[in-house]
Amino acid sequence: MTEATGTVTAPPPRSRGALVAGSVGNFIEWYEFGVYGYFATIIAAHFFSPGGEGGAEALVRTYASFALAFFFRPLGAALFGRFGDRAGRRPALVLAVLLMTGATTLIGLLPTYATLGAAAPWLLTLLRVVQGLSAGGEFGGAVSVMTEFAPPGRRGLYGAWQSFTVALGLLGGAGVAALLAALLSSGQLHAWGWRLPFLLTLPMGLAALWLRLRLEETPSFRGERRGADASPAAPPVAPAREAVRAVALGAGRLMGWSAAGYTFLVVLPSYLQTTLNATFQQALTATVLANLGFAAAILPAGALSDRVGRRTVMVAGAVLAVLLAFPLLDLLQDPAAPTAAKGLAVVAAGAVVGLMAGPGPAMLAEMFRTHVRYTGLGLAYALSNAVFSGCAGLLITEAVERTGDIDIPAYYVAATCAVSALALATLRGDDYRRALRD
Repeated sequence: MTEATGTVTAPPPRSRGALVAGSVGNFIEWYEFGVYGYFATIIAAHFFSPGGEGGAEALVRTYASFALAFFFRPLGAALFGRFGDRAGRRPALVLAVLLMTGATTLIGLLPTYATLGAAAPWLLTLLRVVQGLSAGGEFGGAVSVMTEFAPPGRRGLYGAWQSFTVALGLLGGAGVAALLAALLSSGQLHAWGWRLPFLLTLPMGLAALWLRLRLEETPSFRGERRGADASPAAPPVAPAREAVRAVALGAGRLMGWSAAGYTFLVVLPSYLQTTLNATFQQALTATVLANLGFAAAILPAGALSDRVGRRTVMVAGAVLAVLLAFPLLDLLQDPAAPTAAKGLAVVAAGAVVGLMAGPGPAMLAEMFRTHVRYTGLGLAYALSNAVFSGCAGLLITEAVERTGDIDIPAYYVAATCAVSALALATLRGDDYRRALRD
């Protein structure tokens, strides 16, 4: 059975176990990042506003803390990636989930500005930095494990599970937030209810730790280690330069996914509340619908890319995002538009992002050799997310505040996805048929 034939059989137990162990850490990471985005207005009032009143300026500071964590992702990707490419995928992923779980749980216990004073926002930002480091190490390891264990002809589908657990994490965060908003009064949610989603990370993290401690090393890593032991000479300079170029190109190919994903799936609640005067429940409902569309498209997109190629599916997603950005926002801004139409629009927006996110992990894994795969694909993803995801909330909120132009999110999505489509067009059409590079 070869990559070129596309013949598939039932995946072996080790492959399924690797899929679960790789996925669970991603779920926790994106659950927390979703929760932080969904409760951004409450966090702004508690940690970035001395009087507790919140407002646009406090929200900008909240998103600045959000963005700062993303800028530590590349450092985390480099540190964990180097460790994972040398010592193994398993120990790096165990350390990543430990740090993420600990930092997220502590956010749920952190005193607010009213209790601790000016130290509160600094402590929150410090914990966000720790989360950024661990999240930077999560993606590269998880995708390496999923794709290196994938059966022939299923690399796109297996890699898509990384993106699918992103959607599940965001949906889990939105679901918990919506449930709390329904069960608690506004005063209770503001006073202490917002802490509960962060504290729920602790039992999830312990379960993830147990799964990862049982994880085996991937066949690709074991084979590369045997080759390195037999011929311990340092890799030539040319492949190192090749990896650096691949990181830059990979970040460009992910630009649209990063920007559109965070705009439609995470920043949307705060935008709807602060710009379009939606209620918290209405904003969360729109976000849940967008994430449902995102989740529904990811696995089919990954599987389709195993048949027609990563380039075809991802370019289609980027082009559709450019075409739909302004009509979607116009529809949401129209008070006379039917609620059902708005719901379908945000579902479609999420699905378009899913077309890019499904094949994306496998596309990245295919760009790097085994001895730099964890580091390389982790850095490409982290750099793209640091610039185009982490800054999305800050840039959109600040730009709307300064210019008064409520179409800013559409400009942001259209511009980044247009550039991403050009970068994706440089993909080789048959990369999906080839074995992973040694």
